[in-house]
Amino acid sequence: MSLKSIFQDMKGEFGSISRKSFDVKFGIRSRSQRVVQDTTSFRVDALKQSCWANMPPELLRDVLMRIEASDDTWPPRKNVVSCAGVCKNWREIMKEIVKSPEVSGKLTFPISLKQPGQRGSLLQCYIKRSRSNQTYYLFLGLNQASTDDGKFLLAAKKCRRPTCTDYIISVNAEDVSKGNSGFVGKLRSNFLGTKFTIYDAQPTNTGAKVTKCRSTRLVNMKQVSPRVPAGNYPVAHIAYELNVLGSRGPRRMQCVMDAIPARAVEPGGVAPTQTEFLHSNPDSFPSLPFFRSTSTRMENFESGENGGMLVLRNKAPRWHEQLQCWCLNFNGRVTVASVKNFQLVASPENGVAAGQEHENVILQFGKVGKDVFTMDYQYPISAFQAFAICLSSFDTKIACE
Repeated sequence: MSLKSIFQDMKGEFGSISRKSFDVKFGIRSRSQRVVQDTTSFRVDALKQSCWANMPPELLRDVLMRIEASDDTWPPRKNVVSCAGVCKNWREIMKEIVKSPEVSGKLTFPISLKQPGQRGSLLQCYIKRSRSNQTYYLFLGLNQASTDDGKFLLAAKKCRRPTCTDYIISVNAEDVSKGNSGFVGKLRSNFLGTKFTIYDAQPTNTGAKVTKCRSTRLVNMKQVSPRVPAGNYPVAHIAYELNVLGSRGPRRMQCVMDAIPARAVEPGGVAPTQTEFLHSNPDSFPSLPFFRSTSTRMENFESGENGGMLVLRNKAPRWHEQLQCWCLNFNGRVTVASVKNFQLVASPENGVAAGQEHENVILQFGKVGKDVFTMDYQYPISAFQAFAICLSSFDTKIACE
């Protein structure tokens, strides 16, 4: 029996079980059926009757490993996600088999969007902008020659406030709102659009401190992980340099990553990696000194005190005499000149010895069409963080241009 036929057989078995349990759960039965069976006992009996129920753990692991290895790209990789959704046992095995993006360079489960990207190689994505509803969609690039197809990752909706602008970020492309179960975080700007804060809806680690504000109280309890109360956990701050004299030139920006140490960009450096959506009460989390309020973090950043956290700056472009414009080498990933285009590298202000690691592009963003932009990122930032940073470039910045 081929691997494909094995998987199709497995899928059919458990799909049948799922449909039958659905019918029982909601009392759907034929005229001849007089008694509605207990849902739990039915599922147990159905699983016992399945030909896969008594499969030895070693054989099951081998089959799942072969499936994971064969379906290494999207859309076939949805089979890996399907296997993880069969039952708790299968899910635990798949979580062990599927490596993080840092190692594999693949985005498989939703938690992958919160994990650092691949080391030494840029993960290629693109963003599509919908002007009509002020919504932005992030896709994983499947074809380097085209942005017409891709695996959907995240969506963000722009919400204007009297004193600021919010970008609500969700894994649900149909309903991008704080009350939706797919809400994962947000980006908030100040009135001038020169300073931004990235908030995660859930604690990134056991040292995260929640920032209480009006939006915290408005967020519904239905989250990706419902057992974790919604909150605003600051994970990064972005600042654009003011252009008081109005001189022509590219924007200057810098980002401080609250949860990533500066040495993460060095060879062998480690960045915190979230392995699952936490199921704990944030009130019980101990406080770590590098998580502070927004105002304190920004004041320390502006004064040059980064507390050992990673600081990113945009790579300075060079002036091209023949083209009469500022240029950066995007290696063919950007084709349209725009003030929004940028590349971020580690700043020497991190206190790390200057070297090649400060020339490696960690995040690059640029225009390729009217409403299409490429977004490439790598370790130590995640897709969620990279997407939020790129969203800040879309916001109007009167004082910076």
